[in-house]
Amino acid sequence: MASKKFKPSAKSTMPFKTGNRERRQKLHIVRKKALDNTRRDERFRRRREEEKDPESREERLRQNIPLTLERKRVWDEVDRDTGAGLGVSVDVERLKRQRPEKEAEEVNGEEDQPNQEETIDAPTSDNDRDSMIDSASDDYEPPQAPAKLPSRHRSATERATSPTRSTASTNLDLTPSALAARFPTLFSTDPPPLPKTLITTSLNSTLHDEARLLTTLFPNSVYIPRSAHRHSHKYSVREIASFATNRAYTAVLVLKEDRKRPTGLTFVHLPAGPTFHFSISNWVEGKKLPGHGRPTDHHPELILNNFRTPLGLLTAHLFRTAFPPQPEFQGRQVVTLHNQRDYIFLRRHRYVFREKRATEKSVIGPDGKEVKGVEGIRAGLQELGPRFTMKLRRIDRGIQRASGQEWEWKGRMEKQRTKFQL
Repeated sequence: MASKKFKPSAKSTMPFKTGNRERRQKLHIVRKKALDNTRRDERFRRRREEEKDPESREERLRQNIPLTLERKRVWDEVDRDTGAGLGVSVDVERLKRQRPEKEAEEVNGEEDQPNQEETIDAPTSDNDRDSMIDSASDDYEPPQAPAKLPSRHRSATERATSPTRSTASTNLDLTPSALAARFPTLFSTDPPPLPKTLITTSLNSTLHDEARLLTTLFPNSVYIPRSAHRHSHKYSVREIASFATNRAYTAVLVLKEDRKRPTGLTFVHLPAGPTFHFSISNWVEGKKLPGHGRPTDHHPELILNNFRTPLGLLTAHLFRTAFPPQPEFQGRQVVTLHNQRDYIFLRRHRYVFREKRATEKSVIGPDGKEVKGVEGIRAGLQELGPRFTMKLRRIDRGIQRASGQEWEWKGRMEKQRTKFQL
């Protein structure tokens, strides 16, 4: 048994290879112990230094940010006219913010241009002309080329130190006009009607309980089973949409299954489309959640987070049409749709405001500072369920007989992992 005071030398960390298997194992153990001791000593030394200088610890934590895919996210460089395409990865809010800056630069450039022409075309005296001719001598130096400006492209490390926007709520007022003209039914200027949703499943489905759970999630929704019995008519999605349109429904949801589990959701916006196809994963019912609550019939509040591209705004508007514009606050229920790396996480909670306990910390804002005015208030959450994760796969044009005939956008077209579509 090795002694506790064993301290291997620095040579033990050097790479060494031998043909003896037992000796290789022993050398690996010695090398691993030496590396662990070195890291431990470095950790203790850093702790002693940070106790003397707390600012060094804050600086280290501020710079020690992992390089995740979200911090490596890249955007497409597009013009103001092409920034409304569904396949373009562009931040709509940033594009809107850049337009006034570019217009101001153009105006300043036009104001400076006449002044330059006046200085060039200004009449000069004879003495000035003679001096210009006489200046052509051997001492003449050609004008130097302007220095190159530093590149605006930031490295991955510099992007990692910038604040993330993963928790930013979606501003639906920044919808591009070209996108609104392309989908007029989703971006109508008229006040939206009260949503009324028809929920069904695929043929001969066994997901009756899951479909009934969706009726508690979407207000004013009705579940109608879909059968493929030999004496029944096998209605297509287009026929079901026509049936629902005649009865003043605003949307049709088709829940798909595989091996008796929910695997997909088809969202048909009535009366004329478009049709959105989502895949579903990680379905968890409310009764399987620890400390879950029971939902009520109140209209919930809707929170849409981190939908930034034109395609993301289109998806956010689709889900907004499925919920009433005026929630019932006495129910204290909220439905959250959070987009992260093109995955949409759906959660439903019930919140309550209570006094802050002595052992709890104050509410901290996105800037890392305490929020003023709510020092003694805390919010408690109780998840109601169901919870699941969605991913947008395809957007079909209108309501088609066979899915995928004419599509507006489909996934798996982008091969770059650091470029997201929503």
